[in-house]
Amino acid sequence: MASATPRSINRGALSAKKAKEFTFEWVGKDRAGKVIRGEMRAGGEAVVNSTMRRQGIIVTSIKKRRLKRGRKITQKDITLFTRQLATMLRSGVPMLQSFDIVAKGADNGAVARLFMDLKNDIETGTSLAQAFRKYPMYFDNLFCNLVGAGEAAGILDELLDRLATYKEKIQAIKSKIKSALMYPTAVIVVAFVVVAVIMIFVIPAFKAVFESFGADLPAPTLLVMSISEYFVKYWYLIFGSVGGGIYFFLQSLKRSLPMQIAMDRLVLRLPIFGPVIEKATVARWLRTLSTMFAAGVPLVEALDSVGGASGNHVFLVATRKIQSEVATGTSLTTAMGNVNLFPSMVMQMAAIGEESGSLDAMLGKAADIYEKEVDDAVEGLSSLMEPLIMVILGTLIGGIVVAMYLPIFKLGQAV
Repeated sequence: MASATPRSINRGALSAKKAKEFTFEWVGKDRAGKVIRGEMRAGGEAVVNSTMRRQGIIVTSIKKRRLKRGRKITQKDITLFTRQLATMLRSGVPMLQSFDIVAKGADNGAVARLFMDLKNDIETGTSLAQAFRKYPMYFDNLFCNLVGAGEAAGILDELLDRLATYKEKIQAIKSKIKSALMYPTAVIVVAFVVVAVIMIFVIPAFKAVFESFGADLPAPTLLVMSISEYFVKYWYLIFGSVGGGIYFFLQSLKRSLPMQIAMDRLVLRLPIFGPVIEKATVARWLRTLSTMFAAGVPLVEALDSVGGASGNHVFLVATRKIQSEVATGTSLTTAMGNVNLFPSMVMQMAAIGEESGSLDAMLGKAADIYEKEVDDAVEGLSSLMEPLIMVILGTLIGGIVVAMYLPIFKLGQAV
């Protein structure tokens, strides 16, 4: 018998991958003769028949339908799924049926495929936490650990509800920070484009008029005209350098760990945005630890997931130090104080929580306070940025306009 060549193996892998793109809608009868319907992701109709037969269901008809590709799966999709699954399990809907309902209601084809794959894993006897661990791109260690704790304790619906609330709060903080940063970024981009258009198209027209006068031009006008000449000659280099620099920065931030570490340190030191980002990071850290500890996860094990969930390398390193000290018997409050990152209010509330045995509740209240402070800070930041940006743009554009009209004013005075 001939051995399989690499080409045939690759072809087989590709065909198997293709088969996973199909969902089969089946109709059958159970042992009592009751007609039931369902969906299943599989490589072929034979797989559906054999799987249903093992469950005591005789399939009478199978229809294959192809799911749409859909857009990229985001954390917002995962948050919505978590909330829907928690609600249905709490309402008494069986888990497999819950996955069916969520998959059918998903607008994104990629999300529906993911849920159907999860359902198939669970149907084969895999636990929910193990099924989630197969997709680390969408379900991190914190998510899987909480689901595993809920399955072990028999309170999966409650843990999923906590997890959904946690993810909703984290998503709310992230969206507020992004919205606060989006406005000045958009204004800077528009200002750069407007200045470039003025320098390339408007100033040369003024230059031609001024040269016809044959008079000496003021220094501000000469400076603006020199910059305009540079823009006209090297516009492709300017735009290429700006675009290439932004692309290189984003790619380095995505792929280079040293770059990520440097940026995490830098954002905490920014004069205006730094305090807001720091408060958001502290709130996320507190919310994560509170959720993990309330779920019954041991403190040392909970800290293992908290550092990564904070989203900042400075807090990740600090959390590892806290974890090592707590593992040797140091109290959480003392260990947090040793890293010099957390405000005194957080330290006091953590100390009260440890003394009273309600650490999760006190950390949750501290997270609530800091989330509220982030909301207020973002609103204040937006109010502050509007006049500040108007002043900067007014000075920039107004300076160019005044520089170009100075010679006209001088001519008017001479006449």
